[in-house]
Amino acid sequence: MDLVMDIYKATADFPKDEVYGLISQMRRCSVSIPSNIAEGSGRHSTKEFIQFLFTANASLSELETQVEISRRLGYIPDTAMLVESIKRIRTMLLNLIKSLKNKLTEIN
Repeated sequence: MDLVMDIYKATADFPKDEVYGLISQMRRCSVSIPSNIAEGSGRHSTKEFIQFLFTANASLSELETQVEISRRLGYIPDTAMLVESIKRIRTMLLNLIKSLKNKLTEIN
């Protein structure tokens, strides 16, 4: 959720011609990450939860690319904080996926 807030703040000063481009795309990607985690956690099976976590990770990768594009275009001059947050979240997602997969293996 903090990453969503950071992305909204970072995109607030983008050029107005990016409203339907990078601004919209980055905001949707960032919202998609916690949304997929939440939806997956409400599913009936661990397998489904894992699939939603992979979807969240894919959105995170998409966002990472868009942050880099924004940096290259000069819209976000210092992306270090965002990149660090993305790395930290990716580590948490992958560790949760690994833990849930181990849980499935133990059950079977």
